[in-house]
Amino acid sequence: MTARPLHSRRRSLFLRTAFVLAGTVLFFALHSAAAVASEVATKAAAAEPLAISAIPDVRLVDQNGRKVRFYSDLVQGKTVAVNFVFTTCSTICTPQGARFAELRKLLGSRAGQDIHLISVSIDPETDTPSKLKAWSEKLGGGPGWTLVTGEKDQVVRLLKSLGAFDVDIKRHTPSVLLGNDRERRWTRAYSLAPAAQIIRLLDGLGSTEPVTKEGK
Repeated sequence: MTARPLHSRRRSLFLRTAFVLAGTVLFFALHSAAAVASEVATKAAAAEPLAISAIPDVRLVDQNGRKVRFYSDLVQGKTVAVNFVFTTCSTICTPQGARFAELRKLLGSRAGQDIHLISVSIDPETDTPSKLKAWSEKLGGGPGWTLVTGEKDQVVRLLKSLGAFDVDIKRHTPSVLLGNDRERRWTRAYSLAPAAQIIRLLDGLGSTEPVTKEGK
């Protein structure tokens, strides 16, 4: 039997080694992706029931410059999703805004009718109505999604009542408040959960089933 040339054996060894390494990298990549997906699903399922007794009817301004009262104009008698953002945020705010844009699209005609999306600026001294409007439009904003800002004392009072205030705005967490004011049912959930799961949580607030069963 004729022995293979040395360079041929080396090439074969190199290809086998490269194949093993590529397989190892692919395995860990898939494992990591699965872990992330599992974490998102877990957070989406782990909605936290809240007891919100009184929401202050603070004076705010929406992205179109219209003066509004937070409770009586935007929340009273409605089913709402409320997140907390600021336009100069470089971390979670843009993904949160993109999720609301996705929710609005998925809801279709229900957006602004059955379910109302509200984004509260946690940096009211910077976020003017026009800045909020431009920010949301870049992400896919439109009817059914209201963004609000206002005087700092009014906004801080609101944030504190909703458990969303932090002295350092950069430390805010990706959470969304989901509420059915008519039924007096509120829950806090992961704001980057899949849009379809957030909608199911919102719909669950109008039923007799505990919203914490979502995803199980």
